[in-house]
Amino acid sequence: MNPPKTDARRHHDPEVRGFASDNYAGAHPEVLAALALANGGHQVAYGEDAYTDNLQRLIRSHFGATAEVFPVFNGTGANVVALQAVTDRWGAVICAESAHINVDECGAPERVGGLKLLTVPTPDGKLTPELIDRQAYGWEDEHRAMPQVVSIAQNTELGTVYTPDEIRAICEHAHARGMRVHVDGSRLANAAASLNVPMRTFTNAVGVDILSLGGTKNGALFGEAVVVINQDAVSHMKHLRKLSMQLASKMRFVSVQLEALLAKDLWLRNARHANEMAQRLAEGVRAVHGVEILHPVQANAVFARLPHDVSERLQRRYRFYFWDEAAGDVRWMCAFDTTEEDVDGFVAALKEEMAR
Repeated sequence: MNPPKTDARRHHDPEVRGFASDNYAGAHPEVLAALALANGGHQVAYGEDAYTDNLQRLIRSHFGATAEVFPVFNGTGANVVALQAVTDRWGAVICAESAHINVDECGAPERVGGLKLLTVPTPDGKLTPELIDRQAYGWEDEHRAMPQVVSIAQNTELGTVYTPDEIRAICEHAHARGMRVHVDGSRLANAAASLNVPMRTFTNAVGVDILSLGGTKNGALFGEAVVVINQDAVSHMKHLRKLSMQLASKMRFVSVQLEALLAKDLWLRNARHANEMAQRLAEGVRAVHGVEILHPVQANAVFARLPHDVSERLQRRYRFYFWDEAAGDVRWMCAFDTTEEDVDGFVAALKEEMAR
C-alpha cells in the first residue's frame, strides 16, 4: 500500500542541531514506529486500552509489584498531579531552590496545585537531610504551611545525580518526620545510565513514594507519567489527574510511546548516548582556555562560564540558553540524537569565538 498523501511541508532543516535543550530533539524512530503500530481501529478511551494495560505491567517490572502508572500529557502536569496526591490542602513541599517545580513551571504547583513550596538553597542542586531540616518544622503551627513532602529531581536541574544511598537517606529522614518523598524524574533515564543501575535501585528500592517519569526528553513525541510506588501515600489519583486536565482521551498514544521506551532498552540506549555526548562536550570544552565548567558533568548537561560577548556570538551559530546571564553562566544540553560531529563542530566554534 502506498503511504497516504499529505499537503504538509517540512519547515525546518533536519540537519540543524543545537545545545539548548533535549526537548528540541525530535521523536526516536522506534517511538514513531510504535505510534503507527497503535494507530488504526478503535480502542477504549481514557486509559481502558490494551496499550495502557500493557504499560502497567512494564512499569511494575521497572518499579516493583506495587507500582501503578498514570500517563499524563507533560512533565509539569505530572509534577502537579503527583504532588497534589501526597499533600493536604494545607500542605507544603520542601525542594531545592533550583528545582524545576520552583523555577520553571510558572507557579503551577502553587497556583494550580494549591501547594506551598518551601525552598532551600543548595550548592549542587541536591538536597540532604541537613538541608531538608532548614524547612522541616512547624507541623503544629497553624500559621505555617505544613511540610508534608520532600521533592527531589533525579537528575537535578544542575546536571548532578543522587546516588541510591543519598536518596535512601532522604527517604528515611523524611519518613521519620511523617513526610513523603516525590522524585521529579523527567531525566530519570539519564541518572540510571550515569549510575549504571536499574531505575528501581534509586526509587522503590530506597523508599520513594511517588515519581514523575519522563519520556519527552528521552525520545518520546509527548507524554510523561505519574508512577505511584507507595499506594498508602495517595488517594483518588484518577480524579486528581482529570481535575488537573491531564487525562488523555486517546491515551493509547501516550502509553505506547512509554512502552516503546521501556519494553526493552531504548530508554537506556537513548540516555546513555546523550550522557556520552555531554562527556565528549565537557572534554572538548576543558581544553579551551578561559572557559570554566561549573558543575560535575554526570548526565547530559554541561554548565559553563565564559565571556558574555563570546556566548552571544556563539548563539548565532548554535542555539543554547544562558543559565545566569549576569554571571556569564550557560547551559549546554545533549540529546539522544546529538552526534559526535555536532559536539566537535560546537567545540570548534567555541574555540574560534574565544580566539576573537
